[in-house]
Amino acid sequence: MRKIEEFISDRLQERKDKLSIRNLTTNTPPVDFCSNDYLGFARSGELKKLIEATLASMPNYLNGAGGSRLLSGNTHFTEETERFIADFHLAESGLIFNSGYDANVGLLSSVPQRGDTIITDELIHASIIDGCRLSHATRFKFHHNDINDLEDKLKLAKGNIFVVVESVYSMDGDLAPLLTISDLCGRYSANLIVDEAHATGIFGKNGRGLINQLNLTDRVFARIITFGKALGIHGAIILGSKNLRHYLINFARSFIYTTAAPMHNIVAVSAAYQYLSKIDHQLIHQKIALFRKALKESNITALDSESTIQGILFSSNEATKQAAARLQSKGFDVRAILSPTVALGKERLRICLHTFNTDEEIVSLVNHLKELN
Repeated sequence: MRKIEEFISDRLQERKDKLSIRNLTTNTPPVDFCSNDYLGFARSGELKKLIEATLASMPNYLNGAGGSRLLSGNTHFTEETERFIADFHLAESGLIFNSGYDANVGLLSSVPQRGDTIITDELIHASIIDGCRLSHATRFKFHHNDINDLEDKLKLAKGNIFVVVESVYSMDGDLAPLLTISDLCGRYSANLIVDEAHATGIFGKNGRGLINQLNLTDRVFARIITFGKALGIHGAIILGSKNLRHYLINFARSFIYTTAAPMHNIVAVSAAYQYLSKIDHQLIHQKIALFRKALKESNITALDSESTIQGILFSSNEATKQAAARLQSKGFDVRAILSPTVALGKERLRICLHTFNTDEEIVSLVNHLKELN
């Protein structure tokens, strides 16, 4: 055991030396510019009442599922919720997973086979990378949002071809050129998979996502919708054909071999979707526009983004951590994103905007950002 403990200590020391060590903390400054709760659903009293009212109507629900969905953990309510969500997103079918990570790993590890090809954007989420690693398919990555590089990789592809992108990228906040990518996939008979984690609730009619906004629902093989960002809950769903749903039930190990989500979680997901149709979907875009306008007026350079995710680049882990600490000391919960989470030299403050951020808080944050320079 001593040898493995030395290995662990050495790896941790490497991270400390690079100022990239991660630590859990319960310190949360009062003004939230950090969380993925873009629409305030996680803190919504109205949504909480809706969840509680639904649970009160099912007095005999269990605290836990008691097993996987293939054993004791499936319910009519869960399947009704899946159909409701699929209809909402104009999809044929859907299958709920316990997390976005489980959904991506389950999909990418089970559908592509040996002799197939997976092509991913270089900035794709870690869960997609891990899913691809578990498959036996040939893997390529293309330069971020670079259509020419994507086409170069498509020319090398064999077997069933899968192109995997995010509609909104979680660290840069920029959008994938989905129309062009979709056209390219059509030319090369490639199957397009889109992770809509950071687009759901923000883009499209009633928050249906970028795929719906761009009318691409019939040109996408699969969509991953996560509930832990703008919906403020937990879990995810893979949207696609009825055949894909049945296939995942039979072959996606992260679905088959895990205890199902408890009923109160499924009720929360259903309630969040009902609540989504009641909110003002322009408010979050007004907050984004205000932040971008304030940045421009203050001559602050930021990553190009029309989403809730805004990035301010710094030159190193140390400079980024110092900037975050200064903002936190002023009461703003802004976090440093360090290498290796992002590429060396691309360290940044990742600022998340929310409907509950007041205009005064947004302008004040920008003023404090200006003081960092």
